[in-house]
Amino acid sequence: MPFLYIDPMYLVFAIPGLILALWAQFKVKGTFARFAQVPTSGHVSGIDAAKMIMRDNGLAHVDVRGTHGQLTDHYDPRSKAIFLSDSSVQNSVASVAVVAHELGHAEQDAQNYGPLKLRGAIVPAVQVGGWVGPALFMLGLIIGVTQLAWLGLIAFTLTAVFSLVTLPVEFDASKRALRMLDNSHILAGDELIGAKKVLDAAALTYVAAAVQSVLTVLYYASILGGGRRSND
Repeated sequence: MPFLYIDPMYLVFAIPGLILALWAQFKVKGTFARFAQVPTSGHVSGIDAAKMIMRDNGLAHVDVRGTHGQLTDHYDPRSKAIFLSDSSVQNSVASVAVVAHELGHAEQDAQNYGPLKLRGAIVPAVQVGGWVGPALFMLGLIIGVTQLAWLGLIAFTLTAVFSLVTLPVEFDASKRALRMLDNSHILAGDELIGAKKVLDAAALTYVAAAVQSVLTVLYYASILGGGRRSND
């Protein structure tokens, strides 16, 4: 049955990215859970950390809001607000690390950090290319119009570009977070080391996403480049 056929080459490209993604999820959840059990010596909660960092780093304009879920924290440059999840408001090394990371994004935004601006600028194109690209690619293969398939691949490639641009944004936000935690005397010594482990684990999820995106693009390109026989 043709619909049950799985191209072996797809597995070659997909399995490494899948393994890395699973490992990243395991790592971030385990590391966060570990340091969520370690209270800060200064008895500082995630909310307290946000207030202190904002006060000491010229980020008083940033709004702090709540969001449901676990590890769903994010910074929204449109509303100039950080959204902290239920898992990031208590007194723990993990909580203040996550809060500081999101405020690292807020500082990037305030300073017009280039990669953050670039990522924001390509979001609309990525949202369209993410679903239009694969559709055009498959349609081009089905009807035998190679040019259409290439157009779909180019559109989908924007998702890989987005994931690659995301890497320096996330790494830089974590670097800023550790600096702000240190400068505001929220964490020190082993606590800072623990915070770095939390942020490094979180960064691994973005690395995994980038690897998966790039490998998918390479797989599609291998099909168009003759990596799979047209009569398969």
